Amino acid sequence: MPHPIESESYEILRRRVDTTGLGPLSRAVVERLVHTTADPTWAGDLLVDEQALAAGRQALADGAPVVADVRMVAVGITSRPAMVVTETTGGIEEFVRKTPVGAVWAIGQDVSIVTELVERCRSGEIRPALVIALPAGFVGAVEAKRAVRELGVPALTNRGERGGAALATAAVNALLYL
Repeated sequence: MPHPIESESYEILRRRVDTTGLGPLSRAVVERLVHTTADPTWAGDLLVDEQALAAGRQALADGAPVVADVRMVAVGITSRPAMVVTETTGGIEEFVRKTPVGAVWAIGQDVSIVTELVERCRSGEIRPALVIALPAGFVGAVEAKRAVRELGVPALTNRGERGGAALATAAVNALLYL
């Protein structure tokens, strides 16, 4: 049961942002990210796809691993452990070997991991169930997110430079807590 403050926050959010036209998964993710940031403009910046989110949610329900770019993303995912790319000596290579198919990738900080993931997807080495690519940055973030969208893999991204670990975490949690 949500805390009364959280419930009131969502009531306020829903008065400020109309998410009624979204599918249930898209609505849950958009509302969670807007709630996380207290910034209603995220509703118009996110590029959500109900089928992509459904693929990610199903993968999570089936026990798919979550691969996070940094520890800050991983520790925020409270209902299951996440593997952290930046904490291994093998980096992304290790996760390509361990989880070539079906993982949910949550990237909220490291643009270079998004870029590497895109290359690995293009080469056919990896087929994620869902890529959540929400790193912030003035250098390369917009281009990396665009590259993810152009891959044709299930993805959640946004249009601009904004992003961050809290958002990637919130997106995973929205799918886990439905």
